[in-house]
Amino acid sequence: MALPQTKMDATQTRIAALAMPQSGAWAREARAAGLARLEKMGLPGPRDEYWRFTRPDSLNAVEAPEAALFKGSDTPDFGDLDRLTLVFRDGVFDADMSDDLSLEGVEIQRLADAAAQDIHWAKDLYGVLEARAHDPVNRPFAALNSAFATDGFVLRATGKVSKPLHFRYLHEKTDSDAILHFVVRVEEGADLTLLESGPAAARFNSCLEVDIADRSAFHHVRTQGRDHERRSVTHLFARLGEDSSFKSFTLTANGRLTRNEAFLELTGDNASAHIAGAAMGDGEFHHDDTVFITHDAVNCESRQVYKKVLKNGAIGTFQGKILVKPGAQKTDGYQISQSLLLDEDAQFLAKPELEIYADDVACSHGSTSGAIDEEALFYLRSRGVPVAEAQDLLVLAFLAEAIDEIEDDLIADDIRLRLEGWLTRHRG
Repeated sequence: MALPQTKMDATQTRIAALAMPQSGAWAREARAAGLARLEKMGLPGPRDEYWRFTRPDSLNAVEAPEAALFKGSDTPDFGDLDRLTLVFRDGVFDADMSDDLSLEGVEIQRLADAAAQDIHWAKDLYGVLEARAHDPVNRPFAALNSAFATDGFVLRATGKVSKPLHFRYLHEKTDSDAILHFVVRVEEGADLTLLESGPAAARFNSCLEVDIADRSAFHHVRTQGRDHERRSVTHLFARLGEDSSFKSFTLTANGRLTRNEAFLELTGDNASAHIAGAAMGDGEFHHDDTVFITHDAVNCESRQVYKKVLKNGAIGTFQGKILVKPGAQKTDGYQISQSLLLDEDAQFLAKPELEIYADDVACSHGSTSGAIDEEALFYLRSRGVPVAEAQDLLVLAFLAEAIDEIEDDLIADDIRLRLEGWLTRHRG
């Protein structure tokens, strides 16, 4: 079906303002394929089914809307953890601020260096998992990313990596527009933890493709915060092999517009995929989690746990789906999305879905929205806890189920501290 003229014009205008980076043979072919996918589907509009809760105007615009820089302390997230840090400033890798790229158990290479080669292992992954994710839902900003990403890394874990890798994103220009692409291959028996933090740019488009081989594990924890006027659209694609494990958690605090998309495929028997998120919004804040999990193997488990705390007109959106394909027997799929509305001006919009074509499964989904429990608040107040602190305790208890999905206790503790700090700053 041909695109409507308005969508076609908007797409071509956006493309004309971008320059495709120079690449070797394999990357040039992959970028051209991404561009073809984008031209075929077009940029999203408000009438698109999976964009009816979130306006894409500022993401479609040729130029990034300006975003004021965060003013305050710049204590890095995960600063107390032993980790290897790679720093990006407005979407450009800064080698001087980064650690040495050598780390036992993982090969680390900048995307530009890998793309300059005519033959590279990343050929089998770059844009491949992204391309698979367009059925049945179009993800045009992911295709745009594959075509025009200007920086990023390719990682190949060959064993149990001794410490986490940390992508730290710095936002230093009010009009920066960053497009980053990462490819991760976790070889059989390997174990890798990846951390991400920071606002990245005034407008940020990121794509993370993760291929998890048999009997391997991938852990991912991400914090998005600080600069309130930033806008971002992120994409997480993962393919899981037999007996493999995937865990991802995202904490979002502040941000004018954030859309986090995830597409996970369980293609090997006995695989496990857990994805969770906690969002804290105050005022002009729109946060969208759009998640699609496909079960295509036997005896697999998936969990989606999303919690949002909203106040002063903040808006939260959740669109989550579990698809169980024919033959994917003994599937265990769980999905929960909940919001805590701290006043009458906040909104939560949810679209949970199940689509099941196997008969021996246990799948469930639920979505709730409510206010602070007045009885629980009264109980704490009657024990001498000040009202503001009592509310904070109840908010943290509400978010606990999502935070419990984090595998590493030290990282989970770091997340809790950041949540407590946000609540303290936004009291009243």
